[in-house]
Amino acid sequence: MPPHTNNTTKLPHCYHQVRTFINARIKWVRDPYLDFAVQREKDLKEAISLKNQVLSTPSKTLPLSTASLLKPHLNLPTTTSNFSLKYPSLFLHSQSPPHLKLTPQFLSIHKDESSIHNSPTHRNDTVRRLTKLLMLTKASKLPLYVIERFKWDLGLPQNYILTLLCDYPEYFNVCEVRDDRSGEEVLGLELVKWREELAVSELERRVGKDCYLGGKTGVRIMFPMCLTKGFELEKKVRDWIEEWQALPYVSPYENAFHLSPNSDQAEKWAVAVLHELLWLLVSKKTERENVFCLGEYLGFEGRFKTALVHHPGIFYLSNKIRTQTVVLREAYRKDFLVEKHPLMGMRYRYIHLMNKVPKKKRRKQAVGLASGAKREVASRSNGERVEGKEEM
Repeated sequence: MPPHTNNTTKLPHCYHQVRTFINARIKWVRDPYLDFAVQREKDLKEAISLKNQVLSTPSKTLPLSTASLLKPHLNLPTTTSNFSLKYPSLFLHSQSPPHLKLTPQFLSIHKDESSIHNSPTHRNDTVRRLTKLLMLTKASKLPLYVIERFKWDLGLPQNYILTLLCDYPEYFNVCEVRDDRSGEEVLGLELVKWREELAVSELERRVGKDCYLGGKTGVRIMFPMCLTKGFELEKKVRDWIEEWQALPYVSPYENAFHLSPNSDQAEKWAVAVLHELLWLLVSKKTERENVFCLGEYLGFEGRFKTALVHHPGIFYLSNKIRTQTVVLREAYRKDFLVEKHPLMGMRYRYIHLMNKVPKKKRRKQAVGLASGAKREVASRSNGERVEGKEEM
């Protein structure tokens, strides 16, 4: 397998090896649409994880005594019992002995989602995206704990090593890799060989890599930008961005570590890597800590953090649902994905079901509202009588 370090971009002498970013503060402006796109998925990942735990048992039910131990493992915001009670359209509680099981509607969507995971088209797409993720690294390999961080965002099946990767031995190999963070050998995933046909970024694909050829034909690749309404950059920042966009585009699948790490050109390469990473994800977003974890392994150190700060028109950072989420702006029109992956369609169905209020609960709410309205009318009526007596 040709190592990634051999795929070095031969940069012409005119490439900028200096830092020209001006000393200006770029403020963060909230984007309500992208915040909603993140907020909409509140508790979804945790609900799916709990579903998978229930289905992993032979009886397809989970004793509440066992479920209570899963709170830290599933990153639940409350106890497992309270979490399941919060979503009665997803989970059912049975007594004697206390067990947790799935509602028929929840199970039905799960079966539809499983059909997508098992389809040849989707499996090939997942393999392609996972291959490209590994190709973004220096040695075409990643520790499994890093891949686990992106498992949800990549749309990998529950037991992806056994149910997916084992069927593609010509692509992947489970191996040992050195973890620079701990200095120890850990389990990892590597590519069996470099796939040159996949070494094309999304931006290169749009202009046609055959036309681009590293910029030799004069085709300039620029990053799409979209600022939140009301977001205004200082003129000197706008001028710098225009100059930065005019720099040659370096493919994220090339090795450009010989560039001065603090140069504008190196920053454009780091933005290209981050852009491609987000594009490979089914929801075009991921938690900021996932980005930083991968960046640390790639040897990018603080480059991704700089990219997020300097380029709010390309990336948006949302503070919703108890974390910070990096969103690729161009992938969304308001709060909707421009290109919706089939798995995202399933997730929206899950969300719709989560937000459904059972009929019994609706009746209770309606009765409560009616009773409250009657009390308010009676109160007003009594008040009017009292006022009438006072006037007499």
